[in-house]
Amino acid sequence: MNEKEINNKHYLGHRKRLRERFISGGAENLYEYEIVELLLTYAIPQIDVKPIAKALLNKFGSIKRIIEAPEEELRTTPFIKDNFIVLLSLIREINSITLKQKIIDKPVLNSIEEIASYYIEKFGNKEKEEFHVIYLNSKFNIISDNNFPLKEFYFSGTIDKAVVYPRTIIEEGLKRKAYGIILAHNHPNGELQPSEPDINITRIIDIAAKSIGMILYDHLIVSSTNYLSFKKERFL
Repeated sequence: MNEKEINNKHYLGHRKRLRERFISGGAENLYEYEIVELLLTYAIPQIDVKPIAKALLNKFGSIKRIIEAPEEELRTTPFIKDNFIVLLSLIREINSITLKQKIIDKPVLNSIEEIASYYIEKFGNKEKEEFHVIYLNSKFNIISDNNFPLKEFYFSGTIDKAVVYPRTIIEEGLKRKAYGIILAHNHPNGELQPSEPDINITRIIDIAAKSIGMILYDHLIVSSTNYLSFKKERFL
C-alpha cells in the first residue's frame, strides 16, 4: 500500500467516525467545525475537508452565517464549488418549506409568530427587498395552491424597495376567492421601523381590500433575526 492509499484510508475512516458520532449523539456530540466538516463530506469527495470547514468558520463566523452566505462569497473559499452551493441552498429551502407546512393548517390568529419566523427564514437575510402576499380563507387559514409550498405571490425589487401593485394584489385575491390578506416584506438594512412608503402602501391596500369586502389582517416587516407586526404596533 502506497502513501496515497494510506492517506485515503485515513480520511475515509475519519468521515465514518464523524458520522457514527453524529448518529449516536447528534450535533451536540460534535464541535462546530466538525458539523461543517460532516456537511462537506456529502459535497466534496476524496480530500480531507477539515481545513475547509475551519476556513469557512473563520471567514463567516458561524454555521448560520455559512448557510446564509451569498454564493459569490462562498466560492472565494478554496474547494467550494457547485455541489456544496446546491447542498446549502437545498438545506435553506427544506427548512423554509418545513416552517411553512407547520402553519398551513393553523388559523393565523394563533400562528402570526410562526408566519413571521417563516419569513425571517425565507428572506430575512436577502440583500434585495421582497414583498410577499399570503391569502386567507374565511376561517383565516392560508389558502394554498397546486404548487404549495414552493410558489408564492410576491414582488421583488432592489436593496431598498420593491415596486408593489395594489390592484394586482386585489385581483389575485379575487381569483383565489380570498377573505383576507397578510403582507410581508424584508428590510435588507435590518431596520424594522416602517418607512413612510411602507405605511402608505399598507393604507392603500387596506382601503382597496375593504372596498371589495376583503380584510388586510396584518403586514409584517422582517429582518434576519426579528419582525414587526403592523397590527401589534397599531399601524394598521
